[in-house]
Amino acid sequence: MAELPPEPTELVYLPRPSWLPALTALGVALVVVGLFAWWPYGAIGALIALVSIIAWIRGSAGETSRLPMQQRPASAVLPAVPLRRPDSKR
Repeated sequence: MAELPPEPTELVYLPRPSWLPALTALGVALVVVGLFAWWPYGAIGALIALVSIIAWIRGSAGETSRLPMQQRPASAVLPAVPLRRPDSKR
């Protein structure tokens, strides 16, 4: 029977997929269009951008609050002596 790999000691937490960055970009683009075209485009774009940025910040704060405070690292520590580049003259 095959031996199972050891349980990971450091976990990687990825954020959920979101439409908020795309909505923020759309809002900023509408603000720029509103500067050169008709002002209601800018007002609608500012509203879309503001609402999506607030939702994006709240969502990321909620995701980071669920993360564990500490993890048990299993990597090697750096040596106490500084690393030197090997000289080619030796």
